[in-house]
Amino acid sequence: MKKENRTHILLRYILVIGFILLFAGRIAYKAFDNSVLSAAQWNKKAMSELSRVDTITPERGDILSSNGQILATNLCFYNIRIDYRCERFLEGRYILALDSLADSLATYFPVRTRQEWLQRLKKPLAQQDKQKRPRAYKILSNISYAQYQQLLTFPFFNIKNPNKTGLTKERVNRRVNPYGAMARRSIGGVGIHPVSGEVHGISGLEKALDSLLYGKPGLAKKVPLTKDIVNWTDIPPVDGYNIRTTIDINMQDIVENELNNVLTTCDADWGVAVLMEVSTGNIKAISNLEKSPYSNEYIEGMNRAVLGYEPGSVVKTLSMMIALEDGIVNDVEQIITTGHAFKYAGGRAITDSHGTASMPVREVIERSSNIGMAKIITSRYGDNPGAFYSRLKGLGFLDPMNTGIAGERPPRIDSVANNRGGRIALSRMCYGYSTEIPPLYTLSIYNAIANDGVYVKPRLVDKLIGENIDSVLPITHMGTGRACSPATAQKMRGMLTDVVWGEHGTGKLLRNERVKIAGKTGTCYIIENGAYNTGKKRLAFCGFFPAEKPLYSCIVLTCHPRQNMFGAASTSGTVLKNIALKMFSRGMLMNSSDYRSGDTPDSRPTLYAATKESRHKKIRENLSIANVKKFTPKKHYDGMPGVIGYNLRDAINMLESAGVDVSFRGSGYVVSQSIAPGASFKPGQRVMLTLAQ
Repeated sequence: MKKENRTHILLRYILVIGFILLFAGRIAYKAFDNSVLSAAQWNKKAMSELSRVDTITPERGDILSSNGQILATNLCFYNIRIDYRCERFLEGRYILALDSLADSLATYFPVRTRQEWLQRLKKPLAQQDKQKRPRAYKILSNISYAQYQQLLTFPFFNIKNPNKTGLTKERVNRRVNPYGAMARRSIGGVGIHPVSGEVHGISGLEKALDSLLYGKPGLAKKVPLTKDIVNWTDIPPVDGYNIRTTIDINMQDIVENELNNVLTTCDADWGVAVLMEVSTGNIKAISNLEKSPYSNEYIEGMNRAVLGYEPGSVVKTLSMMIALEDGIVNDVEQIITTGHAFKYAGGRAITDSHGTASMPVREVIERSSNIGMAKIITSRYGDNPGAFYSRLKGLGFLDPMNTGIAGERPPRIDSVANNRGGRIALSRMCYGYSTEIPPLYTLSIYNAIANDGVYVKPRLVDKLIGENIDSVLPITHMGTGRACSPATAQKMRGMLTDVVWGEHGTGKLLRNERVKIAGKTGTCYIIENGAYNTGKKRLAFCGFFPAEKPLYSCIVLTCHPRQNMFGAASTSGTVLKNIALKMFSRGMLMNSSDYRSGDTPDSRPTLYAATKESRHKKIRENLSIANVKKFTPKKHYDGMPGVIGYNLRDAINMLESAGVDVSFRGSGYVVSQSIAPGASFKPGQRVMLTLAQ
């Protein structure tokens, strides 16, 4: 019996040893095959891998405001997923932690309620076959690194070993605008190229300056080390430049708010406003608002500041400037006969809205006389209309500005022929029809007049910042650098001031003693289906302030107002006036920010009171207070205002006006608020806003 067992054991040993020898032989053969027989094949594969060159994507540069605040930058976000088929996934502990986990998620990520989170977390467990459960079940998108660290403190997710929780994160780099919609069209956006997969600008500054912002890609190759083949940077990437724009965040906020207020009041289709610094041509603010197709609110829309439109009467300023500069008019007191209609070259009669038999030349701009302007220009250029086009070209008015705004177009002014048709076209071009001029070009002329005739080029970029580079871009000029002589500019400033302050001015509505405004109104019918629609108007006001010593120039366009306000002064002019007053109140016009500056102070103080006269009468008598100013209490809200879907700035404005304190987390738009809309609240109570893209 013992002999029989020994035989079985020996047989087993022989089998095991035989298997080991076969396995060892197989290994030896494979080693010999790889190193000798198939060496050429494997060397070819190795060389293919080692010769592969990978592209290293550079870091895209930031876009900054004039004082260095970030308008566009790159941020890293994370998408969070759970692998329910993870080998060591602790399903039992996960089930026990579901209630507390849903509580934590609902508190810190209130995109869902507690019950909704609970349902979402339980859903994958409904699949009985574990092999059919999801391996990448998304629970959160676009959270910051700080939020990810917070997530790791939640029940179940606080287990250190990710193999037991199945928790995975996917890194996503995104281009973000910290100030939301502010100047978004001018800043622009980025997108992924369909062929290369690289991220490049698709609109605005992002597109126009893409080659500077993108940088230069680097190259990496494979290098064999002792234990691994690693990427070795052969040519390091060069990060894109940080580009400092001329945009001033505070001025941009003023321009957007004032434009939005007037558009909302008059229910217009769209509006555009551009604010520029006179001495430098720096665009300090630019806003393009249009009515949302989904609501009555206005959103950042098409960048119309660089698109061509018939300018209307605001172009008369350009025509009059040329007339003075070329000596067509030598005496602004010269009387010009206008009558009530002017037929020229057999064309349709030119008329004025408020006709008069005659007027001095200086009143042609003040009264906005089409007849007066047409008579002046045709007296010189009527026999040679093409010379007027050449005059504009020589001025530099038709040259590209290259402001950095994508989609910029130069003016369309036809080189009119020296025939009857050309003469008729000339007679209309000089007062704002039969042309297409972008608002920014019109503004450049007014800016030159405010700048004593110096014709600076509008710009949005003034500095490039990179590694070992800090380059300030110089101020450049249009054409020869001068639109007109200082003497002509002074006469034009007087005429434009009379538009607001003169007896017959079309902009008398814009008078205010704080900031004296000079400028010109303009009205133009909108072309639809090849004909003018007299029921729709595009209203413009272009000017500068303070009129006596201009610091800023501004143009505003309002398209098709439907209620309350229908004139160029009451719509576009009011926007400019309110911008000027708001800047004055904040001390931005080289003035004191104290609203009482310049007033003759009363020798006694003023009592500000919201109570009845009888309640504060004794106080005034005892303190010798003569003046009383009553103020209106803040608007009463019946319930908490709803701000879901708002950007942060608008949400804070609304909630603070209701009397509550605001705190927030995240970036983008409001997706939830800690106190529900319509709920009761107490003044001073804090509301937490959660934002997401």
